[in-house]
Amino acid sequence: MLPPKSPKLNGAVERTQGTHTEEFYEVHDVAWTLAALNRQVRAWERVYNTVRPHQSLDQQTPLQFLQAHGILAAAGRPPSHMS
Repeated sequence: MLPPKSPKLNGAVERTQGTHTEEFYEVHDVAWTLAALNRQVRAWERVYNTVRPHQSLDQQTPLQFLQAHGILAAAGRPPSHMS
């Protein structure tokens, strides 16, 4: 949920939802069970974050962007607050 009166955040959320609708929900046969849908969404998230280039990241994937900026080690896992 977004905080009240946050139009800058709302645009980013709406854009992301539009991308997911156009590139996932309208393209794939979406499962009717929650377990199967969760598997499909996780697979899509892997593509979205590691394969699909993003215009806002200068045609890099989010993974490439994080690695290039030293936020994520090249072969590592994202930093965790649980460590």
